[in-house]
Amino acid sequence: MKRKVTITLEEDLIPRAKRYAASRGVSLSSLIETALDRLTTRPPGGFVDRWQGAFRLSELDDERYRALAAKYL
Repeated sequence: MKRKVTITLEEDLIPRAKRYAASRGVSLSSLIETALDRLTTRPPGGFVDRWQGAFRLSELDDERYRALAAKYL
């Protein structure tokens, strides 16, 4: 069930937010609802907690590794 909520925003933000929403084909209400939903359902913790274990080391014979090593090491 949806309910109306009154929010207060800086005057210059309102037209920019409306243009942003319109450029994406959504209403300002939908844009705000989506943003708040994302903010309140994020996994707990910071960047490290979210990404820890998600990356694996490159093999030493990997072409990308050799290119980066040549450039930075």
